[in-house]
Amino acid sequence: MTEIWQGFVEAVKLIISFDPEVMEIAGRSLMISGTACLLASLICLPLGSFIHFHNFRGKRALTNVIQTLFSVPTVIVGLFVFVLFSQAGLFGASGILFTPVVMVIGQMILISPVMLGLTISALSGVNKELVDTATSLGASGRQIAVAVIREARFAIVAALIMGFGRAISEVGCALMVGGNIRGVTRVMTTAISLETSKGELVLSIALGIILLSLALIISIALNRIQQR
Repeated sequence: MTEIWQGFVEAVKLIISFDPEVMEIAGRSLMISGTACLLASLICLPLGSFIHFHNFRGKRALTNVIQTLFSVPTVIVGLFVFVLFSQAGLFGASGILFTPVVMVIGQMILISPVMLGLTISALSGVNKELVDTATSLGASGRQIAVAVIREARFAIVAALIMGFGRAISEVGCALMVGGNIRGVTRVMTTAISLETSKGELVLSIALGIILLSLALIISIALNRIQQR
């Protein structure tokens, strides 16, 4: 127990002193997950809006499939991306396997169902009276869509935050397609896994504190948005 406490104290010292390795790994994690979240939002928000505002055959089945993919294992996504970008894969010639680029792609695929499904739910949760009122006032389809999106903006932001939280906390996909290469693709979750297996608890605890702090910030942000 004493060793764990000493490790915790040393980990706090690494964070306070802005240890270069800790800051590098944390910064890379934020960059990769933030980029994946931003790019996924550019796809999922318009697509979710399209699915919500249009009626077509199989819409309910599609929504059920999207919601089922909320809990897809990260290693499955990692395997899928690895197969696509390996030398024998469809995009093997790109040569981006074991780089931050393919990690961003993997996290985009991982969080897209979450962001897409929650966007559809956010839009579906808007009071129907808003649509009826806008229609009775002669609003066009585009104006109605804008009004609904504006009304659901806080829930949509919550969907984006949930996507970012899932991206930065996953380990399976990042490890499989990134390779955990020091100074290149090592992120917080993969570094914690590696250092713990080596018995080097100080760095693991330091990164774990940062990751838990981010989780707390995300939780507080979600609660405040839900209150709005």
